[in-house]
Amino acid sequence: MTQEHVTPDAPQVTVRGEGRLEIDPELARIWVTVSARGTDRSAALADLTRRNAQVLELIKAQGSAVEKLETGSFSISPELTRKGRGERVHAFRGRVRVTAELSDFTVLGELVTRLADLELTSVDGPWWSLRPASPVYAEARRLAVTEAVARARAYAEALGTSLASLLELSDAGLAEPLMPRRAGFGSAAVAYSAEAAGEAPPLDLEPQRQTVTAEVVARFTMRPPAL
Repeated sequence: MTQEHVTPDAPQVTVRGEGRLEIDPELARIWVTVSARGTDRSAALADLTRRNAQVLELIKAQGSAVEKLETGSFSISPELTRKGRGERVHAFRGRVRVTAELSDFTVLGELVTRLADLELTSVDGPWWSLRPASPVYAEARRLAVTEAVARARAYAEALGTSLASLLELSDAGLAEPLMPRRAGFGSAAVAYSAEAAGEAPPLDLEPQRQTVTAEVVARFTMRPPAL
């Protein structure tokens, strides 16, 4: 804003508007880690392949509730003995990590329990989030603009005048929800393993509400007030 544009005949007001929404999440992400260990590389790899197939089959059986299913990483490595000279392999350890995103939370509790009941399989999550193209972001921006106009109008009315025109509207930022966090079950983070789950019933998982905030800066001209 340059000084020559500010005149008694065209006074200006600059305001900031904020839009804030709290909304239920649209997606839940879980990480499933499958492990295998054995003294024979081929046997360990075969166990890992079998367990990974069981995990994928169980997740795919949820049908349209699963929006994304990806294999994130795979590794198999030798474990060396700590005693003695030379490099002696005494075991092989393999691991596969699978990431799944679900949009139907009614199947989530049963799914994580059944996954955790598989051999050497652990589950982390869920992490709650919104879709990148969720309409809630546009709604937060709309609310921010509405507040900016209302705030500028209130200033103008306090001077006994009214707004004349909009000079500038800039996006001050859209605050994304915080990095997805693990859901709370009681006060502890939710992590599951086959050893702990046993024949446990489906977990009751409460979705974590998401907060989205948008901010704008708006500059208006006012009709000259009678001061």
